[in-house]
Amino acid sequence: MAALNTQANIKAPDEFYAELLAVHEGRTKAESDALNARLILLLANHIGDRQVLAEALHAAALEE
Repeated sequence: MAALNTQANIKAPDEFYAELLAVHEGRTKAESDALNARLILLLANHIGDRQVLAEALHAAALEE
């Protein structure tokens, strides 16, 4: 069983962040929220491991 990796693991993180901002550019808050929801579901499906997803939910909730 995999564990949630919270260490830096994205190649070229600044470029990814710029892409993420760019995809939201010109969208309303509702459109951006819907895009984020679709992105979360796509990535959750890619991960697939329910334990890892549960750990991610817990870790994200702690950041509030």
